[in-house]
Amino acid sequence: MKDKDNLSPETATSPDGDAGGETEAVSQAGRKGRAKAAGVAGTRRKTARAATGSRKAAGTAGSGKRAASGTGRKTRAAQSDEPEELSPRVAGIVAHLRDGEPLDPMTSLATPDDAAPPPDGQTAAAPAADPAEPGRRSGRGGAARVIELRPPAGAARVRRRHRGVILSFVLVVILPLILAMSYLFLVAQDEYASTVGFTVRREQGSTSSTELLGGLAQFAGSSGSSESDILYEYIQSQEIVSVIDERIGLGNLYAVHWPGDPLMSLWPNPTIEDLHWFWKRMVRISYDQSTRLIELRVLAFSAEDAQRIATEIVAASQNRINDLNNQSRSDVMRYATEDLETALARLKAAREALSRFRTRTQIVDPSADIQGRMGVLNNLQQQLAQALIDNDIVLGTTQQNDPRREQAARRIQVIRDRIADERKTFSSDVETNIAGENYPALIAEFESLTVDLQFAEETYRASLAAVDVARANASRQTLYLAPYITPTLPQTAEFPQRIMLSGLIGLFLLLAWSIGALIYYSVRDRN
Repeated sequence: MKDKDNLSPETATSPDGDAGGETEAVSQAGRKGRAKAAGVAGTRRKTARAATGSRKAAGTAGSGKRAASGTGRKTRAAQSDEPEELSPRVAGIVAHLRDGEPLDPMTSLATPDDAAPPPDGQTAAAPAADPAEPGRRSGRGGAARVIELRPPAGAARVRRRHRGVILSFVLVVILPLILAMSYLFLVAQDEYASTVGFTVRREQGSTSSTELLGGLAQFAGSSGSSESDILYEYIQSQEIVSVIDERIGLGNLYAVHWPGDPLMSLWPNPTIEDLHWFWKRMVRISYDQSTRLIELRVLAFSAEDAQRIATEIVAASQNRINDLNNQSRSDVMRYATEDLETALARLKAAREALSRFRTRTQIVDPSADIQGRMGVLNNLQQQLAQALIDNDIVLGTTQQNDPRREQAARRIQVIRDRIADERKTFSSDVETNIAGENYPALIAEFESLTVDLQFAEETYRASLAAVDVARANASRQTLYLAPYITPTLPQTAEFPQRIMLSGLIGLFLLLAWSIGALIYYSVRDRN
């Protein structure tokens, strides 16, 4: 108690003392009940105002030390000076902080005007800026405002959820990545890659309809090298897998490391579907549709096997091109032969129709018959002219009742009637004595038969020429496979790409774990 009585007002009201007093006052108010709880809040306001007054008193004591670096320096400067008389309000606050005595409600209402003014000739020292109480001196009229600060956060501790996150990272990312890398670097067998490239060429001089279009064929939706597209699909088909498997035994080559390398090799005695699935994994094809170039990268567990498989692929592709050639030849010859047979049948029918017409009409050549009839008509015209001349002579040399006049006139009339009858056979519909038909209809039918015969003859000649051309084209190969990269023999195992695969596996595992962790914390924060 003696030490407490000798405490100077500056020491009792220092910022550190204020914090200790507030804590002790709050604990005593809790023990004394709800009645004292209201006085505690007022006590905090009085404590802040008392601290302001004690800092002013410390400045007037002339200690010579300014409070610029914290509460400890202020307290040591205050203890080295003589205590001064305090106002009743400040003395009551000090007694409350020191002995726990209750505060007078009337005394605790301190205002800035109650603070003791500094002596004459001295200037009150400005209190040092306290970083722990920002904004306390605010408000209108200079009234002090107390802001409660939360206690500082304690030291971070590893909790159960943190251990769970670390454990999940190890189980989801670290452990699978270690297992994958161990398999890739210790178990997975080396794979060699053989490269081969080729394209489909057409014989110079054999021009298709699409090639005549040139660059317009691309806009028309057609291509001049559809055989390359066929070959591209054939290399990826099950048929080529079956053909090569019969020649070299692909199943045995791909299952050589089973079961030592179960993920990178094929199991023994696979079905054709299993072999086709593994074929797509071991044979990687690249096709450029603009240049029609096909490039293959064939993988195998040995360099010789890789080159052997690539060579078999080229041979199978060449056989496929030859099959396309043979099919094209057979199609061309078949179509040409069919066209020739059709043209021959048409020619026979046209000649038979003309023969039946000649038999029915008894006219071998209507053109010659027409010329004969026209000759008769011309002769009658000449006879009519001569009869008219003779009639004029008779009329000029004989008398009225001379019988020669009657004969001349009769002869002229007969010739005219004959000319009229001959003309009717050309233009009228009166039936003639030729098969009971009129002559214009016979001429029209003959012309139709003549045109059919000429067309049949021309078609037959064109069909014969087409057969000759097809036979000549069938004797040579129009399509052939042109390799621009022969199957290579690798010297270094390039696959599997262990570093790249390890990086990709780690990346995907990390992404999966991050997404799971984010989902967990989102659900936890929501709950």
